[in-house]
Parts: sequence; C-alpha cells; structure tokens
Amino acid sequence: MLTTVEKVIFLQDVDIFEFTSTENLAHIAAITDEIGFNSNKVIFREGEFPDAMYMIIEGKVSLTREKQEVMVAKQKDVFGAWALFDDEPRVATATTLENTRLLQIDKEDFFDLLADHVEITQSILKVMVKRLRKLMTRINK
Repeated sequence: MLTTVEKVIFLQDVDIFEFTSTENLAHIAAITDEIGFNSNKVIFREGEFPDAMYMIIEGKVSLTREKQEVMVAKQKDVFGAWALFDDEPRVATATTLENTRLLQIDKEDFFDLLADHVEITQSILKVMVKRLRKLMTRINK
C-alpha cells in the first residue's frame, strides 16, 4: 500500500494533474483508495453509470467499446476520468490484462474536495482544455 507521500509523488506524474500544486495533490491523495485486481477482471462495464476514476499504479487495463479494443492503459494512465464530470453511462468496458494496482477516486469524494479547493478545478480544466486543443489541431490537419 502506498503512503500519502508516495501517492503525491505518483500523482505528480499523472497527466490530468499536470497543473495541480503539490499541496493540492496531497488533498487528492487523501481521497484516493488503492485497489487491486487479478488478471482478466472487469473493473467497469460499458453502459454502467460512473462512480469513480482510476489511475494505474502497475499493470495494464484494456478499454473496449462494443467488444473492440480502444486502447490499453498502462502505468500512470488515467481512465474513467469523465466519470468525475459526467453522469452519462460509461462508454467503454475496462478489463485488466494482468494483475493490476489502481488508485481510485470516488466521484462524491472528488466533488466534496472541489467544493473546498477551487484551484484544483482550475488546474484540471487547464489540462482538459489543453487536450481539446490538441485534438482540434489533429482534426483540422
């Protein structure tokens, strides 16, 4: 199990928290839960209602949509992030490809944290805007 300090160090390398201060990463680390799954276990299914986001400490997770693999998430990758911002059903199924350890952030805990720390919201929105700009640049080429 990771200590809070180890979680903060881990979170510093997670892209969604690129613009988040170390102090705020400590607040985020405090609401994460470390969970483990054996190989070939479903974490969530397409169509389920979202309740958490995940970051991979170690292992690999296949994300499939309509039984087609969309991507393989690896160490320090985030998946299910839209769950924190959207109540729509999940658009993919997440299944472990090997024994996997994750940090999980519960949606309700995250909203409670954001209510007290608006700067975390601002830092995450900066990352989302950066991703959208990058996507739009690719589409316009």
